[in-house]
Amino acid sequence: MTAPWNTVAPIKTYLRRARAAGIDKTIVIPPFHGNYAEANDHLGRLVARYPDRLVGFAFVHAKRDAGRIFEMVGRALKKWRFRGIKVHGFDAMPTREVCEAARKFRLPMLVDVVSRPEVVDMLAPQYPDVNFIIPHLGSFTDDWKAHQQVIYQIARYPNVYADTSAVRQFDYLVQAIKLAGPRKLLFGSDGPWTHPGLELHKIRLLGLPPDQRAKVLSGNVLRLLLRPPVGLAAEITRTERDMHHERSRSERVAPDHLPVVPESEYHL
Repeated sequence: MTAPWNTVAPIKTYLRRARAAGIDKTIVIPPFHGNYAEANDHLGRLVARYPDRLVGFAFVHAKRDAGRIFEMVGRALKKWRFRGIKVHGFDAMPTREVCEAARKFRLPMLVDVVSRPEVVDMLAPQYPDVNFIIPHLGSFTDDWKAHQQVIYQIARYPNVYADTSAVRQFDYLVQAIKLAGPRKLLFGSDGPWTHPGLELHKIRLLGLPPDQRAKVLSGNVLRLLLRPPVGLAAEITRTERDMHHERSRSERVAPDHLPVVPESEYHL
């Protein structure tokens, strides 16, 4: 407990704000933790409480959890039906063990490269069958060089994507769309520390046509999540059925048609 982001993550506050913004479903990960196996189980119980609102990703520490990555990810997939892996460069950058687990279980990997996008140039060519998602367009701390390099990377590598969470320099989102196209950018909120409605408004300000905006807001991530994980390919779970429905709905309804919640009903 050294900072808010590794002490507590108030999910109820986030869910109220997300509902007010018109966000139906959110990918969640544990906060920083000294034991990610324990943290993943805690998150799994949380996702089980809100199965219609939350989708879990398993957090692993590439160095501290070395030798048990497959076991941890397999448990999160089988017991809690998580749909991805999270690695944070503040802990340790992804290792071959983590990448092999993502490959084996056919899961996307969310990798915070902490303004070190050169890591992507090692991961993406070595594991072309693993989809890597780079949050914050490569830098939570507004490193313009990292933003610029990640834009080039999502344009260059078919298996590399970026999310928009907490990107404050708006022109880099514009550049990402122009260079890589709307198919390679994913909406992200980085809740609960940033307001999801504010992050969502940035996407609307891009002025994309409805079909392209729908890709950024939901279509792209649904495409990555709907790749059947090993061990679940033979069965369609409730979550997967909901995701198929949500993908179909996102392709029909422009995001501007999301229900508007009056400000008087907000619970901030």
